[in-house]
Amino acid sequence: MMARTKSDRRSYSAGEWGRNRVRVFPDPRTGIMQVQWREDGRRLTRSLKHRDWSRAKRQADKIAAGLAEPATTAAAAEPEPLTLGTLFDIYGEEVTPTKTRRSQRHDQAMMKRFLRFFGKHRKAETLSQRDWDRFIRARRAGKAGGSRKPVSERTIEYDLRMLLAVLNWAAKSRDEEGRLLLASNPLRGLKLPKEKNPRRVVLTQAEYEALLAVSTRVNWRFRVALVLAHETGHRIGAIRQLRWSDIDLDDRTIRWRGEHEKTGYEHRTPVTARALAACEEARRHNPGIGDAPLLTAPKDPFACMSRSLARVWWKRAERFAGLEPKRGRGWHSLRRKFASDLMDLPLKVLCDLGGWKTAETVLQCYQRPDEGRLRKAIEEYRGVGSASN
Repeated sequence: MMARTKSDRRSYSAGEWGRNRVRVFPDPRTGIMQVQWREDGRRLTRSLKHRDWSRAKRQADKIAAGLAEPATTAAAAEPEPLTLGTLFDIYGEEVTPTKTRRSQRHDQAMMKRFLRFFGKHRKAETLSQRDWDRFIRARRAGKAGGSRKPVSERTIEYDLRMLLAVLNWAAKSRDEEGRLLLASNPLRGLKLPKEKNPRRVVLTQAEYEALLAVSTRVNWRFRVALVLAHETGHRIGAIRQLRWSDIDLDDRTIRWRGEHEKTGYEHRTPVTARALAACEEARRHNPGIGDAPLLTAPKDPFACMSRSLARVWWKRAERFAGLEPKRGRGWHSLRRKFASDLMDLPLKVLCDLGGWKTAETVLQCYQRPDEGRLRKAIEEYRGVGSASN
């Protein structure tokens, strides 16, 4: 008896031609394993009702050896417990492609990391608190991950949230037979590690003015993006993707498209005179119309400025301005400055202006009262107290 694997079509054949030849292969549409054989001159195909490649090859060998019948094998095929390898394969085929390229790369890296740590044959339903704690300890000690270096609690939280997302998806998704991939998420409710003192830098006014002073030395696109980030409080990702059709100079508003917002919702905000002046400056350099990008890529007038270029230009501006490198002082520190500068506004108004979904996010992650604001508050409180006495 012979066995041969075709690497190009991922097809496995067992047995001999004209006698007991059996072939297994995945359905190109669903990925479900199929078994194919000849009977009375006819070629017959049945579903094995699973996606396990190793198991399908073992079944082919048994059928070719006469230890099992193709029809009964397919009919009696009971679903085996879902392994992490199979689960990540399904998730990677059905969910990951719907995400952005950056998120796809993150998904792929995280799935490889979890498979290396837990093993691809580990049954998903058997994951427990012990596995959860073991992974956290390994990441803290630098024993898990490509760099082999200790990572922060926030990074570990980010890793585990991805694992929870996959397990939650499996607990809601069904296979071709209508069965849930997982009866429930075995890790649901476990406590995620939290950063006790997260490094959330707020750009100071002096730092902003220093960056603005050297912005023309970097690039006109950087200057426009810097002013818009400061005046609107929006993420650099949304600013980079602005089109001329989003800018209404007459009505003094900007439309923020839902596909570029974390909230997923489109909204419009009024803008300041400085923001409008920045848009006018962009028009002088790039007189586009319609859906042409506001901030074009230097080498492609039809593409938006890239994320990596925005980061490179920020670092260059810091160097030109003579600012000491500080971890966390990037484009997002401008968003925190916006939230802190407008701290006296009602939270609902601030959320609508900056594109935040919940006030809780603003309070926890963005607003940072400085010493002057705190001193003013306590002095006003003391003044009120003295007057009442």
